[in-house]
Amino acid sequence: MSHSAVIARSRPLYERVRSVIPPMEWGGFAEDVERILELKEERNAVILAHNYQTPEIFHCVADITGDSLALARRAMEAEAEAIVLAGVQFMAETAKLMNPEKTVLIPDLGAGCSLAASITARDVRLMRERYPGLPVVAYVNTSAEVKAEADICCTSGNAKKIVESLGAGRVIMLPDEFLARNVAVETKVEIIAWAGHCEVHERFSAAEVRELRAAHPGVTVLAHPECPPEVVAEADYAGSTAGMAEYVEKNRPARVLLLTECSMSDNVAAQYPELHFVRPCNLCPHMKRITLKKIRRSLETMTHEVTIDPAIAARARRAVERMLAVK
Repeated sequence: MSHSAVIARSRPLYERVRSVIPPMEWGGFAEDVERILELKEERNAVILAHNYQTPEIFHCVADITGDSLALARRAMEAEAEAIVLAGVQFMAETAKLMNPEKTVLIPDLGAGCSLAASITARDVRLMRERYPGLPVVAYVNTSAEVKAEADICCTSGNAKKIVESLGAGRVIMLPDEFLARNVAVETKVEIIAWAGHCEVHERFSAAEVRELRAAHPGVTVLAHPECPPEVVAEADYAGSTAGMAEYVEKNRPARVLLLTECSMSDNVAAQYPELHFVRPCNLCPHMKRITLKKIRRSLETMTHEVTIDPAIAARARRAVERMLAVK
């Protein structure tokens, strides 16, 4: 089939993203999109895409989209034989934990995470020695080895609920210091934090938010709780990526600013082209390692397969399952 024919056939998919992807740029995506859709059927595979994936992935080839909690939950519902995780390594590991009998692929082994890299299993054991008897809450943005050392996992969307579900006066929460501090403001539970930071969200500042409000009167500011507490204090709303998307859907602010990764704004803007999105954002270099071409190659070659040591997987799975059991 000619390139022009592929472009014409992909027109319905392009309509989903036309407000954020120029026509000339779509020309470079169409053939990969079409081949990925074919490969999904051939391989009996589904693609899970995090909210930080680019629009051509998020809106055009993904079967399941969302934040870390949504992907963790819905990965278990996937009936396919193979799962391609369009996201970063810890997300692929979580998908494998919850689907041990399925083949889980990540298109680029270098798709890491500054938070996951900020702590090791040994660090968790040392924290337990320093604070004996305290429960450990591990953010899902951690390796399987770290999850295995924790009592329960959490996401940015359910962190407060998880902390309070433990019934303890003090808890250890790791590795994101800012998430821990932001949750501490909302609960009476004393939280002992680790000093890990997200390289995307730690770069936002309260001064930047005030400058943007002055430059864009009436803008509604939504912040991710991985941002510093002083940034969250300047926002109109703070929540997970799913929470921010739900806020926009419910309130439809005429002008909106999302203090998070760039592609999140693109993906929400594609759904609500009538809204004006102010775009100061920070790119996640790890998320951007995942591209259409790499997803296509992943399905063509069935690489790179995610494997976890069974002993570690069993313990890590328990921590994730305990989180999912909290209503």
